[in-house]
Amino acid sequence: MDLIEKTREFAASFLEGEPSSHDMGHINRVETLCLEICKEEGGDPFILRLAALLHDVGVVKEHEEGGDHALYSAVIASEFLGKAGLGKELIEAIAGCILTHRFSGGKSPDTIEARILQDADRLDALGAVGIFRAVFSMGALRMLKYTTGIDKGSSKKTVYIEDPIEGFNEYMRYKPFTIPDKLNTSTSKRIAEERLKIMRLYLEELQDNVKGIK
Repeated sequence: MDLIEKTREFAASFLEGEPSSHDMGHINRVETLCLEICKEEGGDPFILRLAALLHDVGVVKEHEEGGDHALYSAVIASEFLGKAGLGKELIEAIAGCILTHRFSGGKSPDTIEARILQDADRLDALGAVGIFRAVFSMGALRMLKYTTGIDKGSSKKTVYIEDPIEGFNEYMRYKPFTIPDKLNTSTSKRIAEERLKIMRLYLEELQDNVKGIK
């Protein structure tokens, strides 16, 4: 088994208990998006694939202990890749991508691979899959608080609003529609605008349905 597939299995073992939307489906989609963006923007596909596969391996630890899953993921990734025999320079490049990928982290990526990973991660919050992830994640995080008392403070503005539809609308204003201005590459911005079309249509229909118009 090559390193890519070993890494995929390793990531899957960490995300098996992931209660929200940072599952292997998300990981695989981000990997695919990275490679698509790479075709037009350049970068090292090997670094991108490993960074994409490992970028969220610390998310369950964040749920359990708080803190920053990007930092946890970078540490876990570095240890795994070191044991796998990857060179120091490559490990540092991959860890650097992971450290700057997070939407709310506010960190600026300084390599083309890091910029692409950050974009790909954000793009997965858009379009039809973005709507699914938002609803799924909100439900999962509300249940997590109900069953364990764990409060994801960074999400409380939208996740814990009493009316879930109101919370969803607030989330949409807070995150998806702000993403295009925060993307790093022209390829990613083009993809984002296409994906936002279906989100706008969905929100219009949702509002009409809630009002009883349709």
